[in-house]
Amino acid sequence: MTSLICTLQDHRDDVNWCAFSGKLFATCSGDKTLRIYNTHDFSELPFSPLTGHGYTVHCCCFTSCGQFLASCSTDATTLVWSMSTGEIEAVLEHPGRSPVRICALSPDSAHLVSGASDGSLALWDFPSKQLLRTGAVSDTTMVACCFSPCSQLFMTGSTYGDLRLWDLDMNQLHAEKNAHDLGVTCCTFAPSILSGGQSVQFCLASCGQDSHLKIWAVNKSGCGGYKMQLLHTLTGQSAPVLCCAFSSDGQLLVSGSVDKTVVIYDARNAMLLYTLNQHERLVTACCFSPTSPLIATGSMDKTVNIWRLEDGCSDRGGKSLPELSALPSSEGRTSAGRSRLLVSDWSEGDVSAWLVEEGLEGLVDRFRANNIDGTELLSLTKETLASELHIESVGLRSKLQRKVEELKSDSVCSGIPDEFLCPITRELMREPVIAADGYSYEREAIESWINTKNRSSPMTNLPLLTTLLTPNHTLKMAIGRWQTSR
Repeated sequence: MTSLICTLQDHRDDVNWCAFSGKLFATCSGDKTLRIYNTHDFSELPFSPLTGHGYTVHCCCFTSCGQFLASCSTDATTLVWSMSTGEIEAVLEHPGRSPVRICALSPDSAHLVSGASDGSLALWDFPSKQLLRTGAVSDTTMVACCFSPCSQLFMTGSTYGDLRLWDLDMNQLHAEKNAHDLGVTCCTFAPSILSGGQSVQFCLASCGQDSHLKIWAVNKSGCGGYKMQLLHTLTGQSAPVLCCAFSSDGQLLVSGSVDKTVVIYDARNAMLLYTLNQHERLVTACCFSPTSPLIATGSMDKTVNIWRLEDGCSDRGGKSLPELSALPSSEGRTSAGRSRLLVSDWSEGDVSAWLVEEGLEGLVDRFRANNIDGTELLSLTKETLASELHIESVGLRSKLQRKVEELKSDSVCSGIPDEFLCPITRELMREPVIAADGYSYEREAIESWINTKNRSSPMTNLPLLTTLLTPNHTLKMAIGRWQTSR
């Protein structure tokens, strides 16, 4: 059987990736941070969170010994972190300064590959942190990458739907066109190598926007050429499959989907074992522990669930586990009714209830006398607290301001469709405008960005050809409809 042992609720935005080493566990998020935990009790390390990236962190991976962690971001860098101190050991700037969507370390920790939004690849010598070679696939975005267990090959997947096999000289050895209709989302090699006679075989899993999880044989013939053979197409999920991972022995395969489920398969027999229903939004990340029977799953609901695989789980087929209640946490203390509202939509009564929950009941009468609702609450500053609400205690003003800032962070992406959030502020857009890069932003945020960032795109890091901003009336109406329908 499979049981939920804990839920981590520390991130303030979507969880994009998670990774285990022997003793540590790492997560990364749209909140620009990485968080590091001890796998013994999943307590957060003293130097966590790691805050070196300027934008969304898309991926993270450990070296085989767990001494270092690599992470990549929309800020066009891959950072290397020391797991002894939490300090940045190296900053690897991607050629062309395009947002880095994926990174992968070879099993022998000798090489690192990073893939970017413009379809480019960078191969780095990991010990020296020097760029070795670059490559590219035109007109696509690199979103998946993994090394073979021999560390001499790596596979990439793109939004175009192709899987491509490369060697360390950046030669393209094989291209599997249209491996996934509408795009690849993730790929991963099984840890074992099969060899016989003059042939060598690897096992690869890939998933995509076509809602399929596929298992491939990657074969090397005696003449040195490579071919891919589709072994199984797994259809246990009803929506695009966003992530997949093999267990350390290659016998189990886990995947997460837009349908909010996590599915565990017997990889050898292509048999569905369990469907886990715990996350409230898209499941974006999954991984196995290399040293213990644990699975981690991350989601756009901002949580990470840790599951324990009990002995004999492979003896059962197709069992759907009941939904479990999340373990107690210091997060999410707002009432169910109020949590469905944007803070800006709170009534005066909602604000009063929040003050009581935060131990600030002494301010309730003062807030009611000044008719403070959700909108007014978010606009409070230390100055207005002193001059208008006449809160004389500096300590109390500081505490209240911290609570308001936490409230703003907690409310970011809380049930709000991602397309309604400004890519810069990660807050609901009020006046969405379209910039020259084709992306929509909150007007005030993109105007401030243009004035301070040398007219580069926040999403691509490429120069904006014009600073002209066009109101996005369609998006504004969609946001309005969503707000009135809640």
